Amino acid sequence: MEIASLKQNFQDWITQQWVILFGKKIIRKDYEWLVGPFGNTKGIGQKFIQQLAVREQLEIESNQINKGLIQSINQLGLTSQEQERLSKKVIDFYENTSNYDFDLTVKWNPFFKAFGFLLKILFSNRIEQLNLPMKNNTDAKNLKSDIIHLVDKKSKELKRTVWLRTFAKSNQVVYSGVYETCIIPNGKSCIKAMFPLPNGNATVILEPSVGSNGELVLQSLGKRIGESGFYFLLEDTTGSLWTKHIKSFKDKLVVHDENDKIKAVQTMTLWGFRVLTFIYHIELKSC
Repeated sequence: MEIASLKQNFQDWITQQWVILFGKKIIRKDYEWLVGPFGNTKGIGQKFIQQLAVREQLEIESNQINKGLIQSINQLGLTSQEQERLSKKVIDFYENTSNYDFDLTVKWNPFFKAFGFLLKILFSNRIEQLNLPMKNNTDAKNLKSDIIHLVDKKSKELKRTVWLRTFAKSNQVVYSGVYETCIIPNGKSCIKAMFPLPNGNATVILEPSVGSNGELVLQSLGKRIGESGFYFLLEDTTGSLWTKHIKSFKDKLVVHDENDKIKAVQTMTLWGFRVLTFIYHIELKSC
């Protein structure tokens, strides 16, 4: 039987072995739409960005303005009618994310809050990743957001986009994720967010659509591997890749303009029950 690497923390080994036992072995060339950067066993956090640049022979772009999660809204594969209807402020936010500040409110379902504390104790604090705020109505001004572009050293072509969110006072990482677009097997263009973990990552693939009021809706709707949704990926001791699609976990993000500002509501559910909600109030940075 294939096994996860033994040279790591026991909690990490257990979760990786679970993916091997209940997941699926995949071949990289057949799953390029899914596969992305993995973390190492020495923590993730801000160190991962420099490690990724070295591993892929890239450099960190010094310019700090006009950096987007995506280069163009055209990458989402929206119909011409959807793109015309989509709020221009929302488009600018996705194409120039670094120009915006965020206020965040967190609302936990009290029945799931204990799982959040357990995640922090066993994993998040140690690996510096997925460090979810535990207090409802978090003071969002304590959060800092950075868009980091990694480019080819010679051509300066953009290769990787990292969205780093930290607590401003402690500099502790909340999320460190690599963002890009991908085309899943059914031909649908999606946004892919990859959060590096020891010897693997957690990947969320979200399908875009546009609501009747011009809001951008991103959802994980899939029920099986090959569709949008939440995936764990890892590499075992032989170098083989494994994935586990968590069909019971759903993520929905609605982004719209409201009173000359942008508001985003992200709702995460498990087995149909709301786990937590993030409410972002987004506005252009003051000059």
